[in-house]
Amino acid sequence: MAENTLKQQAQGVAIRTAINWLDKNPEENIPKMIDWLDRFDTKGTWSRHINGARKQLENKDSNWYQLVMSLFTEINTGVRKKLFENFVLNASLIGWKKQEEVRQKYDCNVPWAILFDPTSACNLHCTGCWAAEYGNRLNLTYEEMDSIVTQANELGTYMFLFTGGEPLVRKKDIIRLCEEHNDCVFLSFTNSTLIDEAFADEMLRVKNFIPAISVEGFEEATDDRRGHGTYQAVIKAMGILKERKLPFGISCCYTSANTDVIGSEEYFDDMIAKGAKFAWFFTYMPCGQAAVPELLATAEQREFMYHQIRKFRKTKPIFTMDFWNDGEYVNGCIAGGRRYLHINANGDIEPCAFIHYSDSNIRQVDLLDALRNPLFMGYHRNQPFNENLLRPCPVLDNPGRLTQIVEETGAKSTDLEHPDDIHEFSDRCVERAEKWAVTADRLWRESGHTLPENQA
Repeated sequence: MAENTLKQQAQGVAIRTAINWLDKNPEENIPKMIDWLDRFDTKGTWSRHINGARKQLENKDSNWYQLVMSLFTEINTGVRKKLFENFVLNASLIGWKKQEEVRQKYDCNVPWAILFDPTSACNLHCTGCWAAEYGNRLNLTYEEMDSIVTQANELGTYMFLFTGGEPLVRKKDIIRLCEEHNDCVFLSFTNSTLIDEAFADEMLRVKNFIPAISVEGFEEATDDRRGHGTYQAVIKAMGILKERKLPFGISCCYTSANTDVIGSEEYFDDMIAKGAKFAWFFTYMPCGQAAVPELLATAEQREFMYHQIRKFRKTKPIFTMDFWNDGEYVNGCIAGGRRYLHINANGDIEPCAFIHYSDSNIRQVDLLDALRNPLFMGYHRNQPFNENLLRPCPVLDNPGRLTQIVEETGAKSTDLEHPDDIHEFSDRCVERAEKWAVTADRLWRESGHTLPENQA
């Protein structure tokens, strides 16, 4: 243990030295930095990613080179250095090694990132959102959030994302967590309407907090789902962040009503111009009694997003991830602690932000115990849920798989006001899943993969 600690300390000194050195001449030193990272990756865990980065960054005309260089010209130096250190050293190099040790020791999933809800309260009421069903009254205490982060660090997890509700209802506690755990990266999904100059100054001070701003497209689409005036509040928040050279990204839920806008080149270019450095894409999930199944994206719309995001990855200076259509890059579903999990504002430990079932609560069990309890072990033993990794989800893409796990493990609905029957939840997805299966299997074969005979 002492030898590992000394090695980690040496790695930390080397990475921090390299980050400072990188700032002096990023254009010249970025290739050298990649070589350094390659040497630290003694087991080749990150070799594919490192080699991919090297190839892209050697081409100064590439969109990836433009994106990385923009981090040096458009992001505050202190913030950039802190995030580089926490992400590269702690969340990736040191953290991943610790996670692997725990995975092997206990034969269970261990998350790279944890999502948790400081509160169920929200100042908006978006169409089809489940947040209001939690009653707008649930909260994790500061001490509980601090304990979640501390326990996760012991497992090797240094990446945390706030969800909700609207997380920034708890601004002061979020900033306090950033201060107390300044070796971690904190990101928040937020409607951004509570971001003002004072909070942006706090972000500058702590340096390890990044907002992912929820936006549904341009003004009409955003206001239609989130309420009149929301889009203008979003644009104002983006302006405040960009002026202070603070990094931020966007979080986009594509539905049957907005996919053509969300996936358009005009939209991508506009968000990049406003300063977004990354974009998370989700397809609508019909969670809870307030679900609107009509908002589920069609097979044609999911295929449209599949092609658009892959095209823009080659041409646009923004990092993108589609949490459904990118299953092939992460070996299917990443929930259930395989790469992430979710803890709601009542303390229920859920496989996913969209899967509201649990058999453990952080107020009764430790995080490691929850990962070893039946629900998460059900995920562990069944992932991936489909050999076609473009069909990763155990409910939206494979109705019945989640139903089986929930029934076998005795997991309960975590919706306190209107418990959602697992069969009803699954049934909302059947029609879309059947149509997507045809499209996804074709795309899978077209990309050079094979399928079992009974699925081909």
